[in-house]
Amino acid sequence: MLQIGDQFDRFQILGHLAQGGMSDIYRAYDVVSKSEVSLKIPDQSMIGDPGQYERFQRELEVTNTLRHPAILKGLGSGNYNRMPFLATEFVEGKSLRRIIEEEAPMPQERALGLFRKIAEGIAYCHENGVVHRDLKPENILVRPDGQPVIIDFGLALTKSSHRVTYANLSATAGTPDYMAPEQVEGQRGDQRTDIYSLGIILYEMLSGHTPFDGDNNLAVMAQQLRTSAPRLDKAAQGVSPALAAVVARALRKKPEERYDDVVAFMNALGSPESANLGILEEADGASRWASIFQSTVFRAVAISLGFIIVFVGLAVFLQLIRK
Repeated sequence: MLQIGDQFDRFQILGHLAQGGMSDIYRAYDVVSKSEVSLKIPDQSMIGDPGQYERFQRELEVTNTLRHPAILKGLGSGNYNRMPFLATEFVEGKSLRRIIEEEAPMPQERALGLFRKIAEGIAYCHENGVVHRDLKPENILVRPDGQPVIIDFGLALTKSSHRVTYANLSATAGTPDYMAPEQVEGQRGDQRTDIYSLGIILYEMLSGHTPFDGDNNLAVMAQQLRTSAPRLDKAAQGVSPALAAVVARALRKKPEERYDDVVAFMNALGSPESANLGILEEADGASRWASIFQSTVFRAVAISLGFIIVFVGLAVFLQLIRK
């Protein structure tokens, strides 16, 4: 890990900002442009991995091509002492994760106002053929003026991207709490995949927690596949059934049952009175069955029945042998 004061190519390290699963991000000073930047450098264990190179290329392509207030601006990339790096604008502000930790459950006006700006950025990405595929509060920074900036496009699906395998990573792409069911199944996804993740983020902003939790990632991923999200109006005070229904549609398991695009999602948020409340009844029914199947009593009964079936089967088998 680089230390404060180290020189890396034309950059002087000012501090360490974050460490992810595959890279370190530093605050640095570009002595050529005489400006502060963010410098992303891969973990040494990832050097030489074609997937890591592809990830950097995707980030570079997206951040250098797209120009929107809600999209991180790329400044360039290169190699220094055989170490690849990616330089982007430095964003002063907090992560959405920190804001949620400090403020959630957030007042609706505050949450929806911030969420719309995030959604506008994703809508712009989709219009330009980019699907983020790893949306989560950690990948959204918020400037002091309230403008969100979406970062980390390493897993993005672009017009020119192809399927790659990342060393030390599972076949699925994304973060379990925010992954759409099709991602859990290993599919590439499309813009409706981002809509699902946006729905999870809005749910968390309004309620203070994600709709699914578990002892480990596999437990959460299983719920993403099979369990309907608990009704938002029952998970957060002050949320109307109509608004809960709008969010519930974004969280449908089948992509074709979600909004066709982010603009349709935003329009629904603007007029929740038009939402189909029947979605909430389906969620209630699914939640009741899920509670029954996951209950201790049900499991005990199921185990007992299993033993009885085995015992009866064994008794029949022994009688047949004696004959």
